[in-house]
Amino acid sequence: MGNKINQAYLLTGTNMGEREANLQKANGLIEQKIGKIKEQSKLYESQAWGKTDQPDFINQALLVETNLTPKETLKEILGIEAEMGRVRTAKWEERNIDIDILLYNDAVINEPDLVIPHAHLHERNFALIPLMEIAGEVEHPVLKQNVEDIYFDCTDPLEVFLIEN
Repeated sequence: MGNKINQAYLLTGTNMGEREANLQKANGLIEQKIGKIKEQSKLYESQAWGKTDQPDFINQALLVETNLTPKETLKEILGIEAEMGRVRTAKWEERNIDIDILLYNDAVINEPDLVIPHAHLHERNFALIPLMEIAGEVEHPVLKQNVEDIYFDCTDPLEVFLIEN
């Protein structure tokens, strides 16, 4: 672990069980294992993307300050998902928790097990809308546009609804 404080933007999502409780539990584990949550978006609900014959998702974007590297962050995320009972069997399946790294500082990483910025970020309203709430002016290091502009260029037809608490 380094001493540098890194800014990781994460997206948490769930479409099984007590969805809001799942996100709260994930946030607690993220704070324990990855770093302090500095900002969090409101909760947003949307239809499933990719494999649509499943329950709707709730998503939340987080800004986490961490001294972990991107690889260490991913390792902790996979551990949190496993601790919460996630078993990966098929792509885009129902899940009680999903945690993605959307952005990590201005890093550009393209490895078989880790792609940052997230490869589909610019195609997904369910990720862009919560991220825009907490990081609208943050620049995507590959597209060289800020999150808000990427959202306005996005062609994803799926609607995203704010959950009023």
